[in-house]
Amino acid sequence: MHVSFRTRYLLYIIAIHLAMTGLLFLVLQENKLLFIASEIGLLLSVYAAISIYRRFQQPSEFIASGIEAIRDKDFTVKFVPTGNQEVDELITVYNLMIDQLRQERTRQVEQQFFLEKLIEAAPIAILIFDFDGNVASVNPRASQLLSVRPDDVVGKQLAELGFSLLAQIADLADGESRIMKPNGLETYKVLRSNFMDRGFRRSFLIIEELTSEILASEKKAYSKVIRMMAHEVNNSIGAVNSILDVTQSYVADPDVQHAVRVAIERNDRLNRFMRRFADVVRLPQPQKRAMDIGEIARSVVRLMQPQAELRGVSLQFIGKEANVQVVDVEQLEQVLVNIVKNALEACETGHRVEVISTARQLVIRDNGEPILNDIEANLFNPFYSTKPEGQGIGLTLTREILLNHQFSFSLKTNEDGWTEFLIGFS
Repeated sequence: MHVSFRTRYLLYIIAIHLAMTGLLFLVLQENKLLFIASEIGLLLSVYAAISIYRRFQQPSEFIASGIEAIRDKDFTVKFVPTGNQEVDELITVYNLMIDQLRQERTRQVEQQFFLEKLIEAAPIAILIFDFDGNVASVNPRASQLLSVRPDDVVGKQLAELGFSLLAQIADLADGESRIMKPNGLETYKVLRSNFMDRGFRRSFLIIEELTSEILASEKKAYSKVIRMMAHEVNNSIGAVNSILDVTQSYVADPDVQHAVRVAIERNDRLNRFMRRFADVVRLPQPQKRAMDIGEIARSVVRLMQPQAELRGVSLQFIGKEANVQVVDVEQLEQVLVNIVKNALEACETGHRVEVISTARQLVIRDNGEPILNDIEANLFNPFYSTKPEGQGIGLTLTREILLNHQFSFSLKTNEDGWTEFLIGFS
């Protein structure tokens, strides 16, 4: 059984004084006056022992009170000097420690508050994980990027969130970064790192969207190249055609005249070829007006129906509900013509192309040739084409028009084998 120091001290003092009382009684019981004086001295000894005990106990009481305040995280409790030098030294050390703890706690609280505000206002997506690798918190940008509420993702693994980008980076190790292009258009820089929390390592994920910067840089680069090419080609073709026209009037040989006409026609085709590239650069800003997207899609389906019949492909419009948007009708029609044309070219006899219009989106889907994974990431790259004679202008023009309208879009082949071009409206 453990006996405290205080109890042992009290037992010792009581035993000593009881022994002294017994001895004094045996020795001085016949001398009453001396016995009474001895008892008075004994009482004074008891008083002195109690005073000394209290002085010894006072630092312990201060220590106990200080420990209790620290345990309760109350760093406002301070003690005043008592006049006892030993106790006052202890109080001075304690008060200094409390001041430092209070300052450190205030600094940590301020830093934590600043960090939380910084994470909340950050324009990049941040996901913080717990010790088990589950999502512990997400900032508003991450919620917007993933189109989820924080309560829906907290406590889940990355692969469980249903966002294709996160599923692709589930194996990303701490300290690694990747440039990801999950749908051929949007580009993200993903970085995974860690920090120490209560002596244990926790990971966090930073997702920075680079789409707008890359698109702007791409457009600036290819616009400059196209303008330069168009200028040189137009100047050359104009001069060459003038010479050929004059030459044709002076040449009587039919074979030479035929060769000159072929050269002029080839120059004209080259001129038209360059104009198609220049159209992407000179794309005007949309002239918008309110229009039912379903009606625009229906008219494009009617326009493309003869081509579908020639290929033996079923082309069908499915309009479920009205979808009125403010759009440039001519530009959007051009977009839909390009998309439906690509869908028809991916199909063979017996395949189907469906144009589905709802209140929130427009989907052009086909069950023709699927898009391969290595092609999907490059679909919306400027002037990229998988066709032998393709120029990649259709999807580039489509991309620019939809971006100018601020519509979201994607093109991919689903697990069921259907390829979908989806246009989303806010």
